[in-house]
Amino acid sequence: MPRLRLKDAILHYELEGQGEPVLFIQGCGVAGSGWQPQVDELSENFQCLTFDNRGMGRSTTETADLSVEQMANDARALLDAAGWESAHVVGHSLGGVIAQQLALDAPERVRSLSLLCTFSKGAEGGRITPSIVWMGLRTRLGTRAMRRRAFLRMLFPAEFLANACTDKLAATLAPMIGRDLADSPPILMKQVKALAKHDCTAQLHKLSGIPTVVVSAEKDPIALTYFGQLLCLHIRGSRYVEIAGASHGATLQKPEVINKLLRDHFSGNAVQSAPIRKPIFIRERRTASSLEPQAVAAGGSR
Repeated sequence: MPRLRLKDAILHYELEGQGEPVLFIQGCGVAGSGWQPQVDELSENFQCLTFDNRGMGRSTTETADLSVEQMANDARALLDAAGWESAHVVGHSLGGVIAQQLALDAPERVRSLSLLCTFSKGAEGGRITPSIVWMGLRTRLGTRAMRRRAFLRMLFPAEFLANACTDKLAATLAPMIGRDLADSPPILMKQVKALAKHDCTAQLHKLSGIPTVVVSAEKDPIALTYFGQLLCLHIRGSRYVEIAGASHGATLQKPEVINKLLRDHFSGNAVQSAPIRKPIFIRERRTASSLEPQAVAAGGSR
């Protein structure tokens, strides 16, 4: 059980496999073991590092608040602990925002970026809308079985759950998520707050030299597909992929699709890029005042 002791935290991490290094960064309320479907396959050819973000799972924190910059520093410290000069970096949701900050802070440490179900600015992920509030409340109200099913609805589309035994699925996922799905970890709201406060959008053009793939899930209610498209527009030269029929838990729902995509991206093979649909392109030009015209134009050819 490797642990990295920092000044204000202890980070639990796991190393598995041999080959080119890959750092996986998890999102809100999920332990590093949530990457198990990826590690099980990719560790055959890559050395995979997963970890619990500070305050989550078996990692601790002594700070009252969290910040994305702080968690990006944690990720860089783990690269040092593993003895890696650089690595392929994969981030999901909050982890994708942390990965962006890591790449901005230390671009020489990042061989490639894979940004899954994530955002160009944290406020998109930490937004408060009636549907988001209701989705979150359902994970905290009712019986334990009801709360587990509510959490599953955040990860998987209705069509998938209609053909699944939700009780069995929740029990199977618990070791990977790092907790009983009926329970919310104390650190969760601090993670969401840190996400909502973070915005490095104006800096993302600096990542154009890093091979980057942005992956959205068609039915994701949290990281909407147009958030992924916006992120792709901000990182010139990045590629956009949309996973059909998947939701926010695409790494768990369709690991075979995600794993092939990651393997191809790490090896430098072209990842087939989806076109950014014109209606969304126009909508964001009209409503997203922070999106610079040149950034929009740069993505128009994709």
